[in-house]
Amino acid sequence: MKRGFWTKSALMVLMLAVICPVISAQDESDGKAPLEIKLPKPMFVGTPKNIQSTNLEKPTGAKRPPFMAPQGTKNVALGKAVSGSDEDPVIGDMQQITDGDKEAVDGSYVEFGPGLQHIQVDLGAEHLLYAIAFWHYHQQARVYKDVVVQIADDPDFIMNVRTLFSNDHDNSSGLGVGKDKEYIETYEGKLIDAKGEKARYVRLYSDGNTANDMNHYIEIEVYGKPAK
Repeated sequence: MKRGFWTKSALMVLMLAVICPVISAQDESDGKAPLEIKLPKPMFVGTPKNIQSTNLEKPTGAKRPPFMAPQGTKNVALGKAVSGSDEDPVIGDMQQITDGDKEAVDGSYVEFGPGLQHIQVDLGAEHLLYAIAFWHYHQQARVYKDVVVQIADDPDFIMNVRTLFSNDHDNSSGLGVGKDKEYIETYEGKLIDAKGEKARYVRLYSDGNTANDMNHYIEIEVYGKPAK
């Protein structure tokens, strides 16, 4: 290579070498670190069906990038009480939803009846929330309908209710029109940014899926820190 001449590849390597340390130093100065999210074993069974949706997020096939959160952030939902619109699930038990088991095997998921259903986690006290991860079902590729994630200050969801995610694009749930995309379930689950909101209660809605009319949950993780 001639002196004073840089190829495009060489310039890219140089830029990455300069930029990456800056980003890392910025994260450290902000007191942030990647969330440690233990993922279950990938377990698609059978041939993926042709999923039809006018509001579907285009799959990229790429792994989800690390989520940066304040150091000391942990899953504050682990082992916490779970309630919901259907207190007598068709399959499983409510407490499985916060037991730490995210595998896509029989006995690891909870099944609720058809129609709009919700489950709710009581964190026991107010927390600063940075991320919420949840797994509906990932034995096969499917899309869950009207997925809505809300937080509130009271168990009846009357006080200071905030919607963090909603892919209900036509307001069929009656919770408002959502602007988020529907997505295909995978072993990574769905991770949403809670933006440091303060709340005690977390509620998730769904209304069936592209495989059947039932509603399912494997696990919910709420990443945060106790509010002072």
